[in-house]
Amino acid sequence: MLNLLMREEVLLVVQNSYHIILVALFTIGVTYFASKAWKTATTNNREEIPGRLGLPFVGETFSFLSATNSTRGCYDFVRLRRLWNGKWFKTRLFGKIHIFVPNPEGARTIFANDFVLFNKGYVKSMADAVGEKSLLCVPVESHKRIRRLLSEPFSMTSLCAFVTKFDKLLCGRLQKLEENGKSFKVLDFCMKMTFDAMCDMLMSVTEDSLLRQIEEDCNAVSDAMLSIPIMIPGTRYYKGITARKRLMETFRGIIARRRRGEETPEDFLQSMLQRDSLPPSEKLDDSEIMDNLLTLIIAGQTTTAAAMMWSIKFLHDNREAQDILREEQLSITKMKPDGASINHEDLNSIRYGLKVVKETLRMSNVLLWFPRVALQDCTIEGYEIKKGWHVNIDATYIHHDSDLYKEPLKFNPQRFDEQKKPYSFIPFGSGPRTCLGINMAKVTMLVFLHRLAGGYTWTLDDLDTCLEKKAHIPRLRSGCPITLKSLSKTMLEA
Repeated sequence: MLNLLMREEVLLVVQNSYHIILVALFTIGVTYFASKAWKTATTNNREEIPGRLGLPFVGETFSFLSATNSTRGCYDFVRLRRLWNGKWFKTRLFGKIHIFVPNPEGARTIFANDFVLFNKGYVKSMADAVGEKSLLCVPVESHKRIRRLLSEPFSMTSLCAFVTKFDKLLCGRLQKLEENGKSFKVLDFCMKMTFDAMCDMLMSVTEDSLLRQIEEDCNAVSDAMLSIPIMIPGTRYYKGITARKRLMETFRGIIARRRRGEETPEDFLQSMLQRDSLPPSEKLDDSEIMDNLLTLIIAGQTTTAAAMMWSIKFLHDNREAQDILREEQLSITKMKPDGASINHEDLNSIRYGLKVVKETLRMSNVLLWFPRVALQDCTIEGYEIKKGWHVNIDATYIHHDSDLYKEPLKFNPQRFDEQKKPYSFIPFGSGPRTCLGINMAKVTMLVFLHRLAGGYTWTLDDLDTCLEKKAHIPRLRSGCPITLKSLSKTMLEA
């Protein structure tokens, strides 16, 4: 009976409130559809970026680190998510939302708005490794000053001197390796060559024991760049940050000796210290000098050495390109006296060699993507980007896009006979943050290719294509071991 009375009361309320309920439902419906229409209108047909964010902070960090620690390399993480989600996708790494931007149009928007809508963005471990005063990490108000003052080692005068010095160093070491007749790893050889050349140019360090100490610490710092930023003894992050502290002490000691007048070589570091009496806007303080010495050494060594290694691998796999390159280098050598060093003017004649450099950089992608962080809400190609999100210009996808490059996985230097679409070739980035060492990297690779292809033949002694684990740039796990034979001996045997 009680239940019956309750049902009757409910029916009575509904009957008495029928019009009110109908109006309420109508209002809710109109409000819902109006809000949907307003959202569509105010977002200019912005699309939702697909992808998984996972748990707060953690996101897909462990999947990313798993790819980094595999022989497929960290880009395998990106490749898989693009298969699942499409060209554009989002993810969460190290507590931050990351968007991967896959086309030249998106790259143009980001590069053209550096310092306005975007700033450089790095994971914490990478920023901790190179230091807060590094050109890679400083805020916009400091960037222009530091970049301007760091430009000295990359001036034309400095590059001309560097080319001759690097050529002499390279010739001597290649000759010893050929005479030894044993297999050696191109990656290790190039890492040591570029490291020694950078340390000599930047701070005139040539003593082998000191070079090896600095190199060991720099390698530990480099290994820490993509790691979980927790100071636990034994981890890559801990080893890297500890090595960084030792490097800062080493640099501090060199600077102190120079200020006491014990050492006065003409190099980059000395040019910075000579500015001590200038206004703050015209000089770097000691922490800025030391953080950027470390940045220049690591950036100049790891990326260039990896690209040199890949050039040998690609040329081995493409004998026609190797033969064309060798013919060009021999024609240049014939025009110079026996034993003469190559100079900067000679490099202007290495036209096919420059195409080999470009094709190597396109295919190897030693810089997989360019990270930026959004300074405010904005849109890229119709996609809504929130303030604080990280947007990564995916140079690897752009360089391997079949719509931009015919047969993109084929090594074909002559594809650079044609002008490329803007922002479709970005191995050094673009805009106000274009890689400071772009010209040094090119001349280093040209000298290397000139001496190797113009003086030797080589056999690749390990065909393994697996990548090195835990590296923040793609490098062959094998190190690309080769055995050299001088061209003069090859011709005699023929």
